[in-house]
Amino acid sequence: MSGSAVSGGNHDSGPLDGGQLRRRLAAGEVTLGTFVGMASATAVEVCAAAGADWVLVDLEHGSGGEDAVRDGVLAAGAYGVPTIVRVESGERIRIGRVLDQGAAGIMVPRVNSVEEASQAVTHMLYPPYGDRGVATYNRSCRWGMDRAPLSADQQSAVGIIQIETLDALVHVDEIAAQDGVDVLFVGPMDLSYALGVPLQLDSSAFQEALQRVVAAAQQHNKAAGILAVDGMAAAKYVRQGFRFVAIGSDSTIMAAAFRDAFDTARN
Repeated sequence: MSGSAVSGGNHDSGPLDGGQLRRRLAAGEVTLGTFVGMASATAVEVCAAAGADWVLVDLEHGSGGEDAVRDGVLAAGAYGVPTIVRVESGERIRIGRVLDQGAAGIMVPRVNSVEEASQAVTHMLYPPYGDRGVATYNRSCRWGMDRAPLSADQQSAVGIIQIETLDALVHVDEIAAQDGVDVLFVGPMDLSYALGVPLQLDSSAFQEALQRVVAAAQQHNKAAGILAVDGMAAAKYVRQGFRFVAIGSDSTIMAAAFRDAFDTARN
């Protein structure tokens, strides 16, 4: 055995995004991803391997808890794909815990006001810029080996605020103007119900709401986002000006593929 020192490896490699996705959005890129709700790191890996720009682990409606974030970040990161997390709510502890696990962005559901959006962004930042809890023994600080995130004066994680209530729609321009809000993400089902046109995504009321969200995002150099049922719908949304588009989810795409395969075989 040689007496030479053994290298510790490339310290820049690993599952952490380091703000790259946020920079891509700021540069005006269109990014595509999908929701993962099956609490399966394998499902996350499959989506990342298939070419997603990001995967979103859903803690609001998904089957898993924070353990899905822990394993999902590693699974997607193995392919150089960042993991976004939709938290259950905009509480400080919910946001801080998933950021500690290495999430590249936070999606906050059911936001109703500018104040709620601003508070969510505050929870993403360490003092003196925010009120995120300070600790180093987590993935985001490389288990204490990288303390640079603690003193960074710039937000690195993507801040995504959902526009899915009437109050959020009324205040969408003011929400878009907030520093740290990078994406205005339409929740199609919730917003259609709020507008009184449940599931009627082709209705004039819903389409006018989409135009309002896109216009607010463009006015403030932010990205508009939305959930599409399939690739064709996603392409349509991109043409409408959406730049952060989720295509279905692990379970819905799998269910649709199996349903079509069974129907084809039987017919």
